[in-house]
Amino acid sequence: MVHVRSDRWYDLPADRAAVWDSFTSTRRYRAWWPWLTEFDGVELAAGQQWSCTVSPPLPYLVRFRLELVEVDPPRSVRAVLTGDVVGNARLEVVVAGSASRVHLVSDLAPGNPALQVIARVAQPVVRRGHDWVLDTGARQFVERALDPTGRI
Repeated sequence: MVHVRSDRWYDLPADRAAVWDSFTSTRRYRAWWPWLTEFDGVELAAGQQWSCTVSPPLPYLVRFRLELVEVDPPRSVRAVLTGDVVGNARLEVVVAGSASRVHLVSDLAPGNPALQVIARVAQPVVRRGHDWVLDTGARQFVERALDPTGRI
């Protein structure tokens, strides 16, 4: 099975409390991220199950569920993914002076036969789509969720 592993850092122009406050505004996720075409997630809390559909810049949709298995406000979230994508992800918000750094580590794989075939024959394309979602998502979060003072 093809795995897409990520270990990325993003610098955010807001303190950890402001970043975490924004993360908890789940009702606003689709406004921040237009490629998140469907989202059903109420709360950023352990035990929550979020249903997501992502439209990467590729000719397919990716549907999955996130189970939030560990939430440590305002520091970290750990989730298990099932559906078109399976695996796990961890997001950590680190203090960086008056700003923050977000560290995202994930180990994902296609969870359905069609995506498994695509991933085997076009792994660079799948990787590019995955990286686009992460990098675009981080940029859009800064632009749409945080104002210059770090508040929503």
